[in-house]
Amino acid sequence: MHSKSSIKRVSFPIALGVIAFAFLALVLLNNVLLNKVRLDLTEGNVYSITDGTHQVLSAIDEPITLYFFFSDKATEGLTSLRNYANRVKTLLQEYELYADGKIKLQIIDPEAFSEAEDKASEMGLVAAPINATGDSIYFGLAGTNSLDDKEIIAFFDPSQESLLEYELSKLVHKLSDPTPIKVSILSSLPIQGGTNPNPMAMQMGQAQTFPEWAVLNQLKQLYQVEMLETNAETIPEDTNVLMIIHPKELADAQLFAIEQYVLAGGKTFILVDPSSDSDSQGTNVMGVPEVSTSNLEPLFTAWGIDYDPDTVVLDGAKGLEIMMPDGMPGRHIGYLGLDKDNIDELDVVTASLSSINGASMGALRLLDDATTSLSPLLISSEYTDFTDLARYQMSGTNPDILLTDFTARNANVVLAARISGAAKTAFDTLPEGVAGTDWIKFSDNIQLIVVADTDLLTDRFWVQSSNFFGETVLQPFANNGDFVVNAVDNLGGNSALLSIRGRGDYQRPFDVVEQLTVEAEAKFREQEQQLQQQLNETENQLAELQNQQADNGSLVLSPEQEAAVESFVAKKLEIRKQLREVQHQLNKDIESLGTVIKLLNIAFFPLILTLGLGLLARRIRYKMSAQYQVKPQAEAKQTPEATKAKTKK
Repeated sequence: MHSKSSIKRVSFPIALGVIAFAFLALVLLNNVLLNKVRLDLTEGNVYSITDGTHQVLSAIDEPITLYFFFSDKATEGLTSLRNYANRVKTLLQEYELYADGKIKLQIIDPEAFSEAEDKASEMGLVAAPINATGDSIYFGLAGTNSLDDKEIIAFFDPSQESLLEYELSKLVHKLSDPTPIKVSILSSLPIQGGTNPNPMAMQMGQAQTFPEWAVLNQLKQLYQVEMLETNAETIPEDTNVLMIIHPKELADAQLFAIEQYVLAGGKTFILVDPSSDSDSQGTNVMGVPEVSTSNLEPLFTAWGIDYDPDTVVLDGAKGLEIMMPDGMPGRHIGYLGLDKDNIDELDVVTASLSSINGASMGALRLLDDATTSLSPLLISSEYTDFTDLARYQMSGTNPDILLTDFTARNANVVLAARISGAAKTAFDTLPEGVAGTDWIKFSDNIQLIVVADTDLLTDRFWVQSSNFFGETVLQPFANNGDFVVNAVDNLGGNSALLSIRGRGDYQRPFDVVEQLTVEAEAKFREQEQQLQQQLNETENQLAELQNQQADNGSLVLSPEQEAAVESFVAKKLEIRKQLREVQHQLNKDIESLGTVIKLLNIAFFPLILTLGLGLLARRIRYKMSAQYQVKPQAEAKQTPEATKAKTKK
């Protein structure tokens, strides 16, 4: 018989072999069967791709190659940028993983004077300088498809990290479906330029021509644009986005055509206005400009939208400063300058915007019985009130009238919104003149962006033109044009892109460390100000002594001057020493806190986890041992009679 020690000697190598085999088997199982399984425990699932991206990836028919350029060696020491680059690379690898072989990712480090750097430049990527010596880095993405179409992200802006997934998915979608976006525009405003339509100006011989609006010029550069006649009763079948600007008195046949386009799944961008200041309608007998109002009833009601064309939003906190009729600057609370506080930071249409200007804006709400949902894109401040059209019309010659009886309602008002959800037809019968057609009476998901202002489209609210060697150069001072382009771009893409919103904050700063830094820096600045004040006082004293020296004609410092200089030097050295001590204490506090955090992460938490697992294993062994001991004891308790009975059997 083998001794117990020999059994242990034999069983120990066997146990190690079994453990090693089990480990390799689990690794193989993980790589083969669980390679697509991810567990994202972050707040908001910021490291998981959305269902919309999955739909974009599943729609790829032809192979796509993505070239991720990042100057890895040249960015050593740029920790935050490298962290973001790692985030981009990880997300791109997720795209490659879930594309089922339809995406091939190449990660390239374009070192200086290399072929890779030449390739990055040829593909249109931007080299960003990182220091005064002229060193630059690449951090962008280029993609190509089987038709040699190319799309790029010239440089990944860390400040736009919340839009990263949307931008990547949009690039992939454009490569998988390179057909240009077709935008059909129905507008009652003269966005194409031309002659001043004001009849009074024509009668007085003051008719003048004006250029095409910058926003239309911008759209033409990016998309295929078709201008529809103002009385058009059909929407082109190849339309990707229908843009309706300031609709006034549309015929039922036109409204029906718009509705059928929307219910059929057509994406629509609508801009209405209680009073379009940009629509020249002449003046009434009192010399006051006529009001130009637009609406889209009865379609708005059918879509659950509550919009009152007779009400203008006033905002005491966001009023723009303009030149008043008396020639003096003043704040017009009907002309609004919206900033980041009023712009949705999560929707991809508005997340990258910082300012929007407009005038005589209206308010949007949902009706009580609406079956659609409303997601605000632009809102007013809480310091908001309303006025009627008649009063707003009178303010043309005296905007201060709007301040009379102004009362803040302490509530935000929605000025632009994304509308989606189920909707039904607004018509009980076919409009007169509409031939028999496939009448769509219901849609489970319409997609609209509605803006209660049209003035934001006009040049004067967002762009300044100048002449440069005979060429007109446009310089934007607000993001109105970006807003329009983003809306068209978003609506015109794959429907799956509409579900991808901006992500939350990826950064998880150490709040205590930042608080320590802020407090220490505040103390440091206080000491610095004291030093500067003492320096100024001492320099004044020296200047007085030097003036006295000049008056006396002496070239040698007097004892008083020497004492003042020595005092100045001593004070300067002492306060600089204090500043160094403050900075040293700041670094010491941060390092101490960092050491504690490292100890917690490296030792304490793993120790707690190990102890927990050990206790769990011990409990399991105890239960198994107890079960093993119960069985022999039960057999031992059997009576002799029972044993004899078993023997007889």
